[in-house]
Amino acid sequence: MPAEKISLDNAKHHKLFYILANVVIYRESDKRCLILKRHEREKVHPGKYCVPGGKLEWTNLPIDNPTRMNGNVLDYENAVEELLTREVKEESGLDLDLSKGIKYINSVAFIRPDGIPAILVKFAAHHKEGKIVLEEGGFTDHAWVNAEEVKEFDLIQGIDQEIAKTIELFKEAKDL
Repeated sequence: MPAEKISLDNAKHHKLFYILANVVIYRESDKRCLILKRHEREKVHPGKYCVPGGKLEWTNLPIDNPTRMNGNVLDYENAVEELLTREVKEESGLDLDLSKGIKYINSVAFIRPDGIPAILVKFAAHHKEGKIVLEEGGFTDHAWVNAEEVKEFDLIQGIDQEIAKTIELFKEAKDL
């Protein structure tokens, strides 16, 4: 019998994590990537430059509308892609071009300052269109940067390597 509601009642609490995903947006026309400056009020990495992303929430898994039934398991296909598409639009006003593929960069597990453990999976995707409109209260600045320019910004650790890897991944894909 499939689940009737989302619940943590039977979960092993020592195995619970926030699940997050972020995406480096690559603009092919000038081979630059978008970085956003987090608002000073943010709990994690206030005032630092980052890339768009966010947490997977229960509301992203409508119990009465799974994409498929897998036996008695409710599946939600493309949950990460939908999360990234939504967060990029909310945080930057841009659209991703997922028709060109999405590339895996890496992942990190961490413990937030408030004690909540999290798993962050990082991806790269092409910019499709849109004008930068920063999420009010979330971000205060942005820049399109290459692998050298990004080093001049106050970044969350690792963002510079993710930018460099994204540029290399899409350069390699174009060279094939």
